[in-house]
Amino acid sequence: MKNYSSLLIGGKQFSSRLMVGTGKYKSTQDMVESLSNSETEIITVAVRRIQNDQTGENLLEKINWKKYWMLPNTAGCVNSDEAVRIAILGRELAKLSGQEENNFVKLEVIPDKKYLLPDPIETLKAAEILIKKGFSVLPYINADPILAKRLEEIGCATVMPLGSPIGSGQGLLNLSNIEIIIENAKVPVIIDAGIGVPSEASQAMELGADGVLINSAIAQAENPPLMAQAINYGVKAGRQSFLAGRIKKQDFAVASSPEKNISNSLN
Repeated sequence: MKNYSSLLIGGKQFSSRLMVGTGKYKSTQDMVESLSNSETEIITVAVRRIQNDQTGENLLEKINWKKYWMLPNTAGCVNSDEAVRIAILGRELAKLSGQEENNFVKLEVIPDKKYLLPDPIETLKAAEILIKKGFSVLPYINADPILAKRLEEIGCATVMPLGSPIGSGQGLLNLSNIEIIIENAKVPVIIDAGIGVPSEASQAMELGADGVLINSAIAQAENPPLMAQAINYGVKAGRQSFLAGRIKKQDFAVASSPEKNISNSLN
């Protein structure tokens, strides 16, 4: 049974169910304010892009790593060998930030440059190797229920199916498969990629997802800090809605006031 009071990943508990990325911001100030407004506890950092593309600043020096848990990711890797090598480097970066016990890695293996879709075979291969090396592996995958279950069975800490292509803002286009993954999973399901607005983050949580990871929707908004706050609210509302349990859909209208025992007199 899943833990509803907090998010448990790799033996570590988090109160926030929103993970936030650190790429694509126009400025370091936008990024720092957005992270704060999101109330996230987990932020993902592309190991190959520690240097901020816009400012040239080193992310390790600009983020308070006592406040946030680093989730190094293997973005830019096109095969399993490359992903394993970058994951090991990411673990060393986490140690340099003061997180000596951090073995987390967001596993991305994406050889497709046009659609940026993850390679299921190389992802599974890399996950098996990294798990043997003591990593808590959070794999980014297509919304494939069979692959998700296989990754869970070999010991991945989560599964992270995409809602729609990275950075597209198209929302949740794979609802039926995502629902199957959530129904069958015994590890946290984090919806990653494609969410564009707070309502879509809320929708993911209402389905029963354990969390969402968002970067572009915040970083590329006209006002990133404000969007971060809005998405934070959306995640919280969606989670509460899921726990509360929605009413069943009916084919016809159902009166909200009882029709029995109604008095015809005002006296």
